[in-house]
Amino acid sequence: MTDLAERRGVETEVYQPAEDSALLASVAEDAVESGDRVLEVGTGSGWVAERVATETGADVVASDVNPHATRQARDRGVAAVRADLVAPFRDGAFDVVLFNPPYLPEDAAAARDDWMETALTGGEDGRAVVDPFVESVSRVLAADGYVLVLVSSLTGVDEVVELAGECGFSAVALREESYPFETLSVLKLVPA
Repeated sequence: MTDLAERRGVETEVYQPAEDSALLASVAEDAVESGDRVLEVGTGSGWVAERVATETGADVVASDVNPHATRQARDRGVAAVRADLVAPFRDGAFDVVLFNPPYLPEDAAAARDDWMETALTGGEDGRAVVDPFVESVSRVLAADGYVLVLVSSLTGVDEVVELAGECGFSAVALREESYPFETLSVLKLVPA
């Protein structure tokens, strides 16, 4: 796994695992149980989904809006579908939903019109994708289900926690890692 900073500017069609992926996978491995039905939204290469399935024995499905990503995830042996967030999934289908959303605030000077822009950029404030996810994810959670979502300090962790509360979740940070340019947090969202 390469460091994200080392890959900046590298052209690719699919987000590859970086430090944020490793953090989400590690937390999920500790939380997910064998037999859990897990959805990883925005799977990118499928690395997190594959690792969680292998390490926990969970039944993992992945989704991404990027057709290149779903193909790459399937090549890893992950059941992956092209989907916008949780739209195609049935109510109450998953015990756990994982998401490492595009969270970098928009930078007009560095904007690219490609799949990596879609994978990395979360709009003006970095929350253009995580907000609709938080607003819609409870529908696909089983009765005792929960969400593990990665949030960057660049996006505003407090703002995501506040929105989660407005959407009926209690939120707790399970793990944080600091880097020179940001702090990454994995939040556990549980329907209140």
